[in-house]
Amino acid sequence: MSWKNILDQLEDGSIRAAVKEGATWKANVKVKQAILEAFKAGKNVSYSGIYDGFVDKDNLPPRLMSPEDGVRLVPGGSSIRRGAYVAKGVILMPPAYVNIGAYVDEGTMVDSHALVGSCAQIGKNVHLSAGVQIGGVLEPIGLSPVVIEDDCFIGAGAVIVEGVLVKRGAVIAPGVTLSKSVPVYDCVNETLLGKGAAIPENAVVVPGTRPISSVWGKSQGLAVSCPIIIKYRDENSDASLELEEALR
Repeated sequence: MSWKNILDQLEDGSIRAAVKEGATWKANVKVKQAILEAFKAGKNVSYSGIYDGFVDKDNLPPRLMSPEDGVRLVPGGSSIRRGAYVAKGVILMPPAYVNIGAYVDEGTMVDSHALVGSCAQIGKNVHLSAGVQIGGVLEPIGLSPVVIEDDCFIGAGAVIVEGVLVKRGAVIAPGVTLSKSVPVYDCVNETLLGKGAAIPENAVVVPGTRPISSVWGKSQGLAVSCPIIIKYRDENSDASLELEEALR
């Protein structure tokens, strides 16, 4: 199958850059290979028309949406790249960017200055607040991308990278950084999830710190940032996260 056919299937949602097998997600290597082939096959050209003044690969133009797509792509600098899937009921506030291979499911809000990186997987009814950065992963080709499962709320300015999995219903507070190099502390269950661990279902994660263990670090009172699970969702937290239906 050619890279063009795979990009077409990515756009209609019939194929994805990552698939769920049991409780884990795995990269679809065939898809990522096709995306890399598309980059190699394309050549930089000057765009014209509504994209006049922009330069990019000639075979990867931004997607144009219509009312029939059921997507609200609000004017002001947002863009959905070729090979990205955006489902009905999604809202993109300007400026927002959805990169190649990404999957954004029904009812999700992508707020201003939010990035959905290449091959990232965003579930149903997710809220990506202003300034959220969802990292993309094209290489290494076998590495799973960032996955945000259904009903998650990602607070303003949060950064989620390096193929981190955020499971269903989790809440990531503003300013939290999640990467595979930073351990996650669960203060509810009093456990250390460790580096690269998935964020559990319905966990509420806030930014925290942990002391540096070296003698000199201790003498200076130094600490480094880390994510902390401070609670798990309950009725009160659910009520505070309800999205205004009028926005949709």
